[in-house]
Amino acid sequence: METLNKNPSVRRKSKLARTFQKVCSLRTTSTKVSSMSKPHNPNFYDEDDDGDSVFDLKSPSSSRSGERRRAVLEAVVAKIFASTTSIKAAYVELQMAQHPYDNAAIQAADTAVVEELRALSELKQSFLRKELNLSPQVAIMLAEIQEQQSLMRTYDITIKKLESEVTEKQSRIDSLKTNLEGSSSFNKSLEKKLTASGSVFLFSNLNLSHFVQILGFTLRSVRAFVKSLVKEMESARWDLDAAASAAVRNASTVFAMPSHRCFAFESFVCGKMLENFESPSFALPKVDEKRSREEYFNLRSVDPIQYLTRNPGSSFARFVLHKYLSVIDAKMECSFFGNLNQRKLVNSGGFPDSGFFATFCEMAKRIWLLHCLAFCLSENVKVFQIKRGCRFSLVYMESVKTGDQSLVSGDNADIRVGFTVVPGFKIGHDVIQSQIYLSPMAGFHLPRS
Repeated sequence: METLNKNPSVRRKSKLARTFQKVCSLRTTSTKVSSMSKPHNPNFYDEDDDGDSVFDLKSPSSSRSGERRRAVLEAVVAKIFASTTSIKAAYVELQMAQHPYDNAAIQAADTAVVEELRALSELKQSFLRKELNLSPQVAIMLAEIQEQQSLMRTYDITIKKLESEVTEKQSRIDSLKTNLEGSSSFNKSLEKKLTASGSVFLFSNLNLSHFVQILGFTLRSVRAFVKSLVKEMESARWDLDAAASAAVRNASTVFAMPSHRCFAFESFVCGKMLENFESPSFALPKVDEKRSREEYFNLRSVDPIQYLTRNPGSSFARFVLHKYLSVIDAKMECSFFGNLNQRKLVNSGGFPDSGFFATFCEMAKRIWLLHCLAFCLSENVKVFQIKRGCRFSLVYMESVKTGDQSLVSGDNADIRVGFTVVPGFKIGHDVIQSQIYLSPMAGFHLPRS
C-alpha cells in the first residue's frame, strides 16, 4: 500500500473512494441494527478463497476494519475508472469504423461497450449486496493495466485518424500540384503566342499620350521614394539645406519655401535614374531589346520585389542593383542605417528585405517600363536637361511650382532656371517638356505662396 499511496493517480482515486465511503456510511447507519442482527455477515473475501476476510464487519479491531474498507472502495473506484476508459476507447473505435464503413469493426466495438456496461452493472450489484470477492491490491493493479491499455487503444486510433488525414491532404496537394503544372503550361503557351503576335499588336497601338500617362505614374513613384529618402535624412540629423544644395551642385540656390527642398532631391534622383536612358539597353551588358519587351508584359502588373525574387538574373534585376548603388552611395547608407549590410547584399546580387528598398524598387520598375515604352514608340529617344540660368521657354519647359506661369508670361528677364527637376524627352519628333525649378536673379524675390 505504501507504493500505491505514492502514485498520484491512486491518490486521486482515493478522494473518490472517500466520497463512496461517506455514502456507504450513511447507508449502513440507517440499517445498522438489522444488518448486525443477520445470521450471515456480508464479508469481502480474497479471490484466493482461503477464508481470510479482507473486510469483516464483526472484526474486533475497528481501525483495521476501516483500512480494509478504504482499500476495497479504492479497488472498486479503480475498476469503475478502468471500465469507463474502456468504454471511451470502444466508442472511439465505433466512430472510426463509420468512415469508412466497417461492419465487423462496428460490431466488435458495440460488443466491447456492452460487455463493459455489463461488467459495471455486475460490480454495482455486488457492491450493493456487499458480495465483492476481490483482493484490493490485485484489483487496483489490474484496473490500472486495463485503463492504460484502453488509453493506448485510444491513442492508436487517434494516430491512425491523423495519418489518414495526412494521406488525404497529401493526395489533395498532389492533385493541386498537377492542376498547377497544367495551368502553368497553358499560361506559358499563351505567353508565347502573345510574344509572337499579340505584343506587336499592342505596341503598334501605343502613342505619345500613353508615354505621358506612364511618365505621370513614374514621377509619383519618384516623389514617394524622395519622401522616404528625406525621412531617413531627418532621422540621421542631416542639414537638409546643405543636402539640397549639394544635390543640385549649387550652394547659391534660393528656395522660395523650405518645402521646396524636395525638388532638389527629386532632381538628384531623376538624374541618376534616367542616366543612359537614350540607350536601348540602358547601357547595361547582356540586355537585348526583345527580352526587355517581354519583361514589360511580365513586370507591369506584378510586385517588383516578387518579380526580382523569381527572376534574379533578369535584365530588370541588373538594372535595379546597378541604379541602387548609383543613387545610394556608401556614406549615405552608413549614415541612414548605421552599416553597409544592404550595400553588401546588393553587391552580391541579393535584394534587401526593407521598406526603403521596396520603395526604390517600385520607382525603378516605373522607370524601366517608361524606358521600354519609349523605345517601342521610336528608336530615336533623347533626354535633355535645361542649364541653370537659362530663360524660361514654354516649348521645352514647365515649372514644378504652381503660380510661376504668371511670372514668366511676359518678358521678365529676372526669372531664370534654377535647376532641372525632371529631364525632358524627345521621342522621334515629339517633345515632352522638362520640369524645372525657377529661381530669381540677384535682387529679385519671388512671392511666397
